[in-house]
Amino acid sequence: MGVRRYLVGRAAQCIVVWFLIVTFNFVLFRVMPGDPRMALLHQNLDPSVRQQVEEKFGLNLPLWEQYWLYLLNLFRGDWGRSFTISRNTPVVEIVFGGRLVNTLALMGASLLLSTVIGMLIGVFAASRRNSPLDRSSVVFFLVTYSMPVFWSGLLILLYLGFYLKLIPLFGTFTHYAEHANFLEFAVDYLWHMTGPMIVLTLSFIGSFFLLMRDTVLDVFTKDFMEAAKAKGLSERKILYRHAMRNAMLPMISVIAVNMTYLISGATVTEQVFTWPGLGQLTIQAVVNADYPILQGIFLLMATVVVVSNFVADIIYAFADPRIRYGEKQK
Repeated sequence: MGVRRYLVGRAAQCIVVWFLIVTFNFVLFRVMPGDPRMALLHQNLDPSVRQQVEEKFGLNLPLWEQYWLYLLNLFRGDWGRSFTISRNTPVVEIVFGGRLVNTLALMGASLLLSTVIGMLIGVFAASRRNSPLDRSSVVFFLVTYSMPVFWSGLLILLYLGFYLKLIPLFGTFTHYAEHANFLEFAVDYLWHMTGPMIVLTLSFIGSFFLLMRDTVLDVFTKDFMEAAKAKGLSERKILYRHAMRNAMLPMISVIAVNMTYLISGATVTEQVFTWPGLGQLTIQAVVNADYPILQGIFLLMATVVVVSNFVADIIYAFADPRIRYGEKQK
């Protein structure tokens, strides 16, 4: 009963937070400097035409009416239309089109690789604390974690792309219709994704490694680890069944926070490699003052963050027996 009350409370909090984010998303683009209407209305436009355009988009209404209209359109799936990038194209089609798929593929592969590799090496390094392997891995992953992605991306483009010709210099792959079959398209797609995936994996892996290593070292100080050793269990079982399993709890929060990257993408990395994802779309929208697209991207990112944290709370409730909100200790 305590877990149910805890989850209901967390769900209510997520709904309140989401509505606050939606409200902030509405207000933000109305207090920013500049007038986004200039992308639709020109200075020398006929006043009658200007009035018709303002009435069409509700720009002449009071702020509270615009907010109410914004909420109605939001729940109807109407997120507005692009001002400049794809003029008069629905934002939903732009955001949820091929760019979202490209970002999910790139970020999903990078996060999966960095999470698995970082956790496994972190556990192994913690089991050999202060050894040459442990020290060298800490130094290496601290360096990769600290490297700016635009710098490491340019280095990879220079050496792996320009000198060695192992990866393409640009992330623009040919369309599926231009390939003989799906396998040929998948190979071309993955080949163009290799460069940005390497950069992002190196960027993410350091945080997962350092957190897992430190958490495992903390778990080694617990009494149940001594009990496991006293039972005569092998080092491998102690390391992966007991230490790694208990060290996974803090990783749940970190993975949930990083889930937003699945949608937002790595803006700088996508721009360096010209990868056609949501990160590159964000830069284009900022440059062209295409506020409806920015509003749609931010709303999608915020929704993913709220949902990811709620899913992490659910996992915590069942993975950690100490969470029993509402139940009194007897």
